[in-house]
Amino acid sequence: MQIRELMTSDVKTLGPEATLQEAAQAMTDLDVGIIPITNGVKLAGVITDRDIVVRAVAKGMDINSTLVRDCVSEDVVAVTPQTSAHEAADLMAEHQIRRLPVVDDNNNLMGIVAIGDLAILGKYENEAGHALSEISEPDRRDAH
Repeated sequence: MQIRELMTSDVKTLGPEATLQEAAQAMTDLDVGIIPITNGVKLAGVITDRDIVVRAVAKGMDINSTLVRDCVSEDVVAVTPQTSAHEAADLMAEHQIRRLPVVDDNNNLMGIVAIGDLAILGKYENEAGHALSEISEPDRRDAH
């Protein structure tokens, strides 16, 4: 099964000039932990609830005046609509992430797929379980 059959295509996005408060409010309103950041329809990065906490709040930055562009994750792992569910699960496990933006060949945002989307379909439950177990493992690169 391809990601196009599993992804959410109606995705709320923000531009890089939005404030962190606006991003946090959008996450709250949508009950999500990630908002894609776009320049027009092109994916420029993502902002996560963790990005806001670690890159701004923990450093004492004002979320009402700090812009998304100052905390955005720009090196985004993304997939295309043609990516298989198995390959997406492998990427999630490898990079220890729970969500993947879906882009076309021109880096235009098409949607987003979450680990829960993979788990919804019974036949992909193993892929989702494997990815989640890998994501939940501590990153040995961070060990001190």
